[in-house]
Amino acid sequence: MDVPSATQSKFIRAAEGTTRLRKPGPADLKTLLVSIHLAILNRAKAEGNPSVDVLGRLAVLKFIRTELQTQFAKILEQCRMKSKSLEGVRQVKMMQMQELVSSFQVRKKIILRRAGQEMVRLLREIEKETLARTRRSLLGELPADCYRLFLNPLILTEDGRDDYLCAEHYYMFGNFDKDPDRFSSLRQFALDFLRELGYGEAVDDEHLEQALNVPENAATLVGTGNGEDLTQEDRNRKDRLDIWTRLLQRQGVLSHVVASYEAVPLLAEYAPRVNPQQIKNALIFREEAARVEKIIAESRLPSDRLFAAVGRVASCRSSERSRFAARLLHDLFCYHRDLRGLEAVSAGFDSVNLVSDEKVRKLSTLNGMLYEFLPPEDQKPAEDRVVHHVILKADVRDSSRLTRSLMEKGMNAASYFSLNFYDPVNKLLAKYGATKVFLEGDAIIVALLEREGEARLSVGRTCVLAWEIVSLLREYNELLERSGLPPMEVGLGIAYQDSPPLYLMDGEHRIMISDAINESDRLSSCSKRVRKKLAPDAGVFQVYSVQIGGGGKNNKHESAEAGMEEMRLNYNVGGICLSEAAFRKLQQEISLTHWAANSSEPGFNGSGLSGPGFTGPWVDEQCEFFVGTVPIANGVFRKIAIRKNRIAQVDVRDLSILHWTDRWYYEVCANPAVYAALPGEKSATAQS
Repeated sequence: MDVPSATQSKFIRAAEGTTRLRKPGPADLKTLLVSIHLAILNRAKAEGNPSVDVLGRLAVLKFIRTELQTQFAKILEQCRMKSKSLEGVRQVKMMQMQELVSSFQVRKKIILRRAGQEMVRLLREIEKETLARTRRSLLGELPADCYRLFLNPLILTEDGRDDYLCAEHYYMFGNFDKDPDRFSSLRQFALDFLRELGYGEAVDDEHLEQALNVPENAATLVGTGNGEDLTQEDRNRKDRLDIWTRLLQRQGVLSHVVASYEAVPLLAEYAPRVNPQQIKNALIFREEAARVEKIIAESRLPSDRLFAAVGRVASCRSSERSRFAARLLHDLFCYHRDLRGLEAVSAGFDSVNLVSDEKVRKLSTLNGMLYEFLPPEDQKPAEDRVVHHVILKADVRDSSRLTRSLMEKGMNAASYFSLNFYDPVNKLLAKYGATKVFLEGDAIIVALLEREGEARLSVGRTCVLAWEIVSLLREYNELLERSGLPPMEVGLGIAYQDSPPLYLMDGEHRIMISDAINESDRLSSCSKRVRKKLAPDAGVFQVYSVQIGGGGKNNKHESAEAGMEEMRLNYNVGGICLSEAAFRKLQQEISLTHWAANSSEPGFNGSGLSGPGFTGPWVDEQCEFFVGTVPIANGVFRKIAIRKNRIAQVDVRDLSILHWTDRWYYEVCANPAVYAALPGEKSATAQS
């Protein structure tokens, strides 16, 4: 676990909004927790350091643990002040309030435990629903053991010793020196058991106890005690379980083990009126049973379930005892692992200082020693400096021909473009934080700005925006064709510039100047000659790029680098072409997995794309695919596939391939057939 040490003196300021919830409730708290944890992940991504995420998780947990105690003390003080205000005025009401305050104070441990359990439940939910996938998307695969520490049921307890938690998740250990089933005793019995089996003969207890941190070891050693002996390994487990059971019997602890498990169902009915340890001991000792029966009678509770459990403990057969012994070993290993995890997290808390004093916060900020994790609503409203930007251009194919066709039908071309292109695209922009740069007669140019200190995922979000535009227009075209109207085809280009754009001012109107605008125009273009050649069969890919050559291989190095771009011809019909700089930025934003085409996938073989529907006129044998997942919003993700293909140099006369150059172009695949071929996909969809 990579946790900053105390010598680093890193200060954490947890979001004060945690204590200013609009209305107390799990839903509000869950939303705030998701927001803060996503802010932590974005900070870790922006700094390229996964340890920042671990640091932030520690800060949140320490804040929650401290706040539970603080809020309880505040409520208790408010109750006391309310009780004091009733003195001499309403005697009966005052006595009722004092009784309530006393009960509240006595039940402190129970209240804090239940509040802590609710917090752990919320943390588990947001980890499963949002954080795990977002973390994989932003930071790639990270060791799971570290993040499992933050989902530990004991994480919000002081020392992990809580009868109710142990009864629910593990084993209800004894608490007194006279109890033979204390955790320390059972731990030593487990080590003795391993030594009796021949493990750890040359190591001390400190090294041997590492085996106790793996619950799967318990199942491997003794199984579940179900009595099966179908295989030799089952019989070996049964023999080892007999050794473990006899060891517990010799130590006089087996009856306590049976009683502890039989006591768990009784807690809901008799606790907290009766202490959990009293209930467990009542199932073993007659004197303790008499005392518990008296308490139950005073509370007017039925005692039949208690005496039924006493009978089960007394008549427990050897086969049932073996089953309880096997269960104990597994629960002991689980508790040992989580207790060690709690110790590791508690040590991490010592390296985290939650800053509440404003002067200390400013001083820490001045010295660059503060990590500040705030949800969007608590962040400073001032606009930060733009450091990068992405341009997306969507260009309509053959707009002149389309306009003539509409005019021949007596239709308004402006309304056609507005209803079926501009308006649908405009509705998508706010979803991705995109702004419209300007609108041409047959094209839309939008920009996504990336600001300092933010992990905006600008290229990834632009790729998903482009994918949604293509998908949306595909649906509109189906409606248009059914209505007898001409469909609309577009080509999209995405360009990235590692600097902020420049602006000219036309009065109060800003005009953006950016090289990325020019590059996106080239990427979205489509050569009529190339389109005419590919029109019969372009395959599932919708972007191709070639370079015009002279007439043979001798012209391979004729052109200078500066002239190559002018000689490049593109095919882009319903496709999304990505610049090389944008692809490199995308690799930094999300974890891209290389998808190796092989014979086990439909439409592929070891030498490249060859199956039905996956062929293409200029598909390179060295074609590569990359697959990644882009987080869009809380719990919403999109899968994207990128095709990397070499640019072919072709004969100017018939566009036949002369050779492959060492230059590449990149396509964001928009055809559902490509996503249907992805490993593990069952339907043609790009949504994760």
